[in-house]
Amino acid sequence: MKLKIIVEQHEDGFVAYPIGLKGIVVAQGDTRDEVMREIKSAIEFHLETFGKEDFNDNFPVLDAFISETEVANAP
Repeated sequence: MKLKIIVEQHEDGFVAYPIGLKGIVVAQGDTRDEVMREIKSAIEFHLETFGKEDFNDNFPVLDAFISETEVANAP
């Protein structure tokens, strides 16, 4: 089973989360390698706990993009 993972780099480390998986699964780490190990572990735990039916393979994510927009009256 392959999942696409969003990895964000912040000043204090990395955050990762999968797309195409029902529920909330998030991991953090000091390095990219660490966050990828942690998100893999979190996904495996999630699927063991809630079952493989939480994986949405009927509508696979083909790609993901980062975009920007402006919001009026944002703090």
